[in-house]
Amino acid sequence: MQTRSKSGIHKPKLLAATITRFNNNFLEPRSVKKALADPKWNSTMTTEYYALIRNKTWILVPYIDGMQVIQNKWLFRTKLNSDGSVERLKARLVAKGFQQQEGIDYFDTFSPVVKPSTLRLMFTLAVTNNWDIQQLDVNNAFLNGELKETIYM
Repeated sequence: MQTRSKSGIHKPKLLAATITRFNNNFLEPRSVKKALADPKWNSTMTTEYYALIRNKTWILVPYIDGMQVIQNKWLFRTKLNSDGSVERLKARLVAKGFQQQEGIDYFDTFSPVVKPSTLRLMFTLAVTNNWDIQQLDVNNAFLNGELKETIYM
């Protein structure tokens, strides 16, 4: 078996100066309070929030005693270009699904993914037919299944 390592292909090592520059200029917030205080992160969070509303991901309901409520968390990431410059800031609101209990809050789990063999087939077709290949970055892609349970977050 031929591996990348055997072929002499290695990931480039980040220099300490690059890491320091990143940490000083593009520090990802550790709390929602810090993110809201920064106009760029605040804008990113607002965009995510309105995308969730537009896609009807959830509806706001009043709390009723006895509800099994799943907590949520904001995740922040800085996406960089290959030259180390900032491409964009990313904020995602996620549910802490590990708080759910099988048989109570959920019954099935699924995770739709693309198989590598499907990608190879698509690339083979593109090369064979001389098609252009373009990368597409989708903001706010939602893969939804039909839930039988009501989940409160």
